[in-house]
Amino acid sequence: MFVAAMGPPGGGRSVITQRLQRHFNIITYTVLGAESVEMIFTKIVNKFLSIFTDDVKNSVSKLVDATQFVYNGVEEKLRPIPAKSHYTFNLRDISKIFQGVCAGSVKFITTKIDLVRLWVHENQRVFADRMINDSDKKVLLDLLLD
Repeated sequence: MFVAAMGPPGGGRSVITQRLQRHFNIITYTVLGAESVEMIFTKIVNKFLSIFTDDVKNSVSKLVDATQFVYNGVEEKLRPIPAKSHYTFNLRDISKIFQGVCAGSVKFITTKIDLVRLWVHENQRVFADRMINDSDKKVLLDLLLD
């Protein structure tokens, strides 16, 4: 019995021939839509930040939208190529950003600015730590500033 996993062709990955594919049961999944991602993470983050100030609680929907904007920009502008084959991004990256945001302390995050600083830090931790040159980090920084 063999088990295999693969991603879509591109970034150094080749197309698998029909002759090889016939030996496998293929299981796929569809990418969640923006509305679904927004609903999921808005509910999760709202629950974690429910004990924070109203200024912080009212920023959650904008934070989720901004995270999707940054994620989509990184995914679109920083495609995997053979030199950057690890530039594959998925929903787990968004989850890691919000996991870091939800780990924030109520005594240190009292304003919207504090929340945004933490959010920028988490984006840099998740995305920029993987990047191999300054031009890619500049792309991320421009997305965060937008």
